[in-house]
Formats: sequence, structure tokens, C-alpha cells
Amino acid sequence: MVELSRRTLFRYTRTGALSVGIMAIATACSKAATPKATPSATPTSASPTPTPTPTLAVAGAEPELASVVAAHYGGKAVGEATATQGVWRGQGVAVVTFGEDVTLAVKEATWRVVGGWWPSIGRAEPELGGKPRFMLALGSDARPGEDVGRSRGDAIHVLGIDGAGGGGVLGLARDLWVPLAGGGQGKLNSALTFGGPDGFLETVKALTGVPIEGYVVTGFQGFEAMIDEWGGIPIFIPKAVTEKGQLVIPEGNNHFAGAAALDYARLRHDLPNGDFDRSLHQGELVLAAAIKARMAGIGSVPASLSIADKQVLTNLSPEQVLTFAAAFYRLDPTQVSQFVGKGGFGTSSDGQSIVLLDDESRAKFAQFASTGRF
Repeated sequence: MVELSRRTLFRYTRTGALSVGIMAIATACSKAATPKATPSATPTSASPTPTPTPTLAVAGAEPELASVVAAHYGGKAVGEATATQGVWRGQGVAVVTFGEDVTLAVKEATWRVVGGWWPSIGRAEPELGGKPRFMLALGSDARPGEDVGRSRGDAIHVLGIDGAGGGGVLGLARDLWVPLAGGGQGKLNSALTFGGPDGFLETVKALTGVPIEGYVVTGFQGFEAMIDEWGGIPIFIPKAVTEKGQLVIPEGNNHFAGAAALDYARLRHDLPNGDFDRSLHQGELVLAAAIKARMAGIGSVPASLSIADKQVLTNLSPEQVLTFAAAFYRLDPTQVSQFVGKGGFGTSSDGQSIVLLDDESRAKFAQFASTGRF
């Protein structure tokens, strides 16, 4: 069992009083320079001592970011916050924590606040871009030297959040027979080959009716590299996984490095429901990664995005990905479910073995699109 504790440290700046000697000299000079008052003199009132403006220091932040975060509080916070910074698509992303407060900021031309939650000033409800929200996570089966954005789709998942602590992971069978965004019909995995990531996104949106904001795409090598640089993923495996009768992954608690995570995401021959069960395994990896991120704390998000940024193709802006990641961090894992869109088997007119979407899947798509969960 892993226990996570937080300790928030506040440091206040104490202003030392003026020395008694300086005050005495100042008082004496004032008396010597001021003539004795006459009965006709008009009394003057002393100017009130100005109240110091509350300040918020932001450790780990460049000056512009610190200034923007302090200004967001409007002088209502005193103490020291902590910033972590990262990169997405060549632009800055940052998370600033102050007690239970979280401020999300991105740097395009300049730094600006894009979301967060601030219970210390009465704004505890998260501001994270609306609800529900959806993102497409796509694995490409590109081999070394092949174009990740123009190979077949391999692992296909839509991640959803309902904005209230819950969410869902929608997996899609690769062999679903669907209308392609560029025209005609084909297997869902071929939508990446013919239309690239943008065409694939449009195909999935049309198939599911889910208003997906954008995509992230990576290949086998990129997936392994991300997992390894992230330090692996702890995951509980309810049933041992074999491939052609040989044990690959044991039952129980595991800690996957990149290669093991890829195996779990791809093996299917010994699974009772083949590719459908494989998609469930992939969804379990997504949930395990979300749990690890939550336990690491919201401040870990910029570093995780910087790791992913080196390995993915994406059309998500820094604001979209940062606020979505923060919303995913707030999920209660017990309130997240998954479903795989599937159906019966058939044969296309050109002899391909295909999957024909069933009515249950269509109903689940509609539920997911409207609520962000199943």
C-alpha cells in the first residue's frame, strides 16, 4: 500500500522595527526644526501609516509567472507558493500550488492563468474548461523508420471526464467497419493510414458522436520511452497473461517498465475475447497511469507533459492539455469506468474480416457523449 501525505509550508516575512537610536535622532531633529506653536496656529493631523500590500512569493517561477500568479490573487494572499514548469508544443506550462490552491498557467507570448481552484479566496470550484470533456489517445503501429502519423491505428481510446470527479475510457476495436473521413468505408485502424491524425479524429467523432477536443498519437518506441522516463507504472493484474501458452505477465501487483507495458497493451492471442479484451487491458493501463499521477500530486503534471511532448503528435494546445490533465488528476478512480465499442464479426465486400458495430455500443456512445462517463 502506498500512502501519500502533503505538507504545505508557509513562510512569512517579518519586518524589523526601526532602531530606538534612529527614532530618537529623528524625534530630536523634528523638535529642533519645528517652531513652538502659537495660539493662532492651525493644528495639523499626522498622515496615517500606509498599510503594507499583501505579497505572494512564488518559488521556482520565473519573474513574469510569479507576477501573473500574484496578480491573480488581487493582493489577497500572503506567503510562498511553489511552481513547477514544463513544456508542451514548445510553449510553457506551469502549475502553482499554495496550500490547497492550484493555479494553472501557460506561456504563449506571455504567461497567463488558464484555470485552477482557489479555496483560500472562496473559489473552491475548479475552473477547468467546462464539462464534460474528451480527448483521443491513439497508438500507432508504426515500426522504426515508419511515419507514426500515417501507419495503422493500434490502440484507440477516447478519454472522458464529467467535471464532477468521474469519467470514462472508451476503447474502440481496430477492425470496426466504419465510414472514413476521406470517403468510402474501411476498418477503423485504416483511418490513420488514409487520413492522418486529423482524418482519424474526424472518423472517430462521426462514429461515436463524442465531441472530442483533439488527439495525442504515439508509436511503439515513443510509448516505451515515455513509460521508462516516467519511472514505470505500478498496476494490479487480476489474471495472469500468457501468449501462446507462455506466461508473460504474472497475476498480482506489477511494476511495468516500458516494454512490459507495451506487451500488456498488445498481447491478445490467449485472451478469451481477443482484441476486445486487449482494448480493456489498454484502458487499465490508462487508469493505472492516472492513479500514479494523482499520487504524485498535481505539481508533477508539467514534468509529465514535458516527457510526453517529446514522443507524441498532437493538435491540443497548452491550455487544453494542461486543464485536461489537471481535471484527470482530480478524478476519483472508483468513479471511472470503461467500455469497448465492438460488435459481431462479418466480412467486407473485398473479403476482409471486420467487426460490425452493435446497438449496445451505439447506446454507450450516446451516454458517454452527454455525460463523460458510462
